[in-house]
Amino acid sequence: MARVNHPPRALRVLIVDDDPLVRAGLSMMINGAGGIEVVGEAADGAEVPAAADAHAPDVVLMDLRMPRVDGITATGRLRERADPPEVIVLTTFDTDENILHALRAGASGFLLKDTPPARIVEAITSVAAGEPILSPQITRRLMDRTAVQAGAYERARAALAGLSPRENEVVLAIARGHSNAEIATELYMTVATVKAHVSHILTKLDLDNRTQIALLAHDAGLA
Repeated sequence: MARVNHPPRALRVLIVDDDPLVRAGLSMMINGAGGIEVVGEAADGAEVPAAADAHAPDVVLMDLRMPRVDGITATGRLRERADPPEVIVLTTFDTDENILHALRAGASGFLLKDTPPARIVEAITSVAAGEPILSPQITRRLMDRTAVQAGAYERARAALAGLSPRENEVVLAIARGHSNAEIATELYMTVATVKAHVSHILTKLDLDNRTQIALLAHDAGLA
């Protein structure tokens, strides 16, 4: 019997935004991209747990400012779930506090709402594959940020001291924004080995994703 090749399942996206026009525009753009579908919407962070239960999204596009429960709180609650979806914050508010709080809550991406549609679609695909995404201007601001919270440098250094030399090399590459394939080439290992190192690093440091690894490296003065 001939083998039947089934098409890959479309990525499932949940949109969380209190503006119905924004939700409608994002839905139209995403559903027209191919390989991605909007499976649900929520108008407030308070609605996110029920929407996630009902629709099992792979990726959540999360606004920050909402009437009852804000996007940072909703992101943190999502990331505490078993097998949580990836979260991309999509907002007009790009203060340093918002950026860092969202990323530390577990968001895998931070994009501004004026990001080109093609870039938003690319971001959804990337975070679903385990590659974090930040707007270029956000990346520059994080790199330029020199002040860290009191004690953060010492805590970050102590945490990284528990890693092997090879794992620290992977951490540094992640902090530089390199993909798994780029790290594999740079450190002369296979992509599978890179993924294994990243998994071990996340476990040892009790972190959720690569973006948090990069933030820790930044706090330690390595980025």
